[in-house]
Amino acid sequence: MSMAVFLFVPTIIFMSVVAPIWLLLHYRSKNRAVKGLDEGDKRELESLLMQADKLTDRVQALEKILDVESPDWRSRNNDEYR
Repeated sequence: MSMAVFLFVPTIIFMSVVAPIWLLLHYRSKNRAVKGLDEGDKRELESLLMQADKLTDRVQALEKILDVESPDWRSRNNDEYR
């Protein structure tokens, strides 16, 4: 067998089997990216945003409590990390 035939057969197999599947999957994923989020993803994102807002409120409340009970807690905390 010559070297040309040895390379020609895998190239034909690749071009007829692998390349079309690869292109199909590539453009399918591009199409999904253009569509955006589906309903389940939107609900999950909204839930995560609500949870982040609640956690932000809790942190702010804790900081207010610390400001009242220990006014210099911020400067002590910054000194520890220097």
